[in-house]
Amino acid sequence: MKKILFVIDKLELKYFEFNNLVTNFWMIKEFLTRGCEVYITTIPQLYLRGCIARSKCYETFINNENIFYKDVLLDKEIDSFDLVMFRPDPPVDINYINATYIFDFVHTKTINSPKAIRSFNEKLHSLYFSEFMSPNIVTSSMKDIELFLKEHKQIVLKPLNRCFGSGVMYLYDGDPNTHTIINTVTENETSLAMVQEYIPEVKQGDIRVLTLGDEIIPYSIKKLPGGDDFKFNTHSDSYIVDSGMTKEEYCYFKPVAEKLNSMGIEMAGLDVINNKIIEINVTSPCYFIKEMNNLHGIFVEKMIVDYLLTPALLSL
Repeated sequence: MKKILFVIDKLELKYFEFNNLVTNFWMIKEFLTRGCEVYITTIPQLYLRGCIARSKCYETFINNENIFYKDVLLDKEIDSFDLVMFRPDPPVDINYINATYIFDFVHTKTINSPKAIRSFNEKLHSLYFSEFMSPNIVTSSMKDIELFLKEHKQIVLKPLNRCFGSGVMYLYDGDPNTHTIINTVTENETSLAMVQEYIPEVKQGDIRVLTLGDEIIPYSIKKLPGGDDFKFNTHSDSYIVDSGMTKEEYCYFKPVAEKLNSMGIEMAGLDVINNKIIEINVTSPCYFIKEMNNLHGIFVEKMIVDYLLTPALLSL
């Protein structure tokens, strides 16, 4: 019987039961269905005793097709587990970074590698795949951003350390709020930002392409912008539609999966517009399992757990 530890977000722990919008819900449920022991913990419950990494955690169980946890805090050595799923939500702040240091003392297979996450900024390190991206710069300079804006006419500015679309701004050449927007995003030229050429097709939504090891999951969804916004910001069925995936698209993005996997990032979500990557989600990528299953008549969680329980993977 395999023992699995999930490191999840504190908010997710608070709303653990019935939360089938969350990728972890479906993975935990599938592991439990297969007879695995599954435990959950959060960053504040990780610690070191000497050089031994440990966690205070809760055991989960399944009942009437939903998952729950026993309200008994257990203390376990992390290396006593067969697999660890490291999936706290961003932002990757100092507490998050410190948690990745705990895993420098862990030998159990951990997905995604905390060391790899620590070395990968979801916006900036997308540049490892610059051939798949639209024109961009990373800077805090007002002058550089203004020159980039003058060249490309419409741009998007993204703080490097936020998540879920927080702080992302659209700017057009001649916008009377140009200086205010740039100063807001760069915190008065003190913080780096990713600045990208605006892709007009974003109004029709962006596609989530999912990696799993060296492979691309051969299904995808399109996330539609909410309300008057130009980006996806409402996780509900009405804003998520089928996008399909052609053989050409699968082959196009497979090298990205292979490169990420070689870096220790085995599960990622690529946000794509017109075959251009706008961001790579590596911390706790949402696989939109509920929506994918409903739209395609499949069981994405089974594909994921089949991969995660591969003997060759667990022996690494």
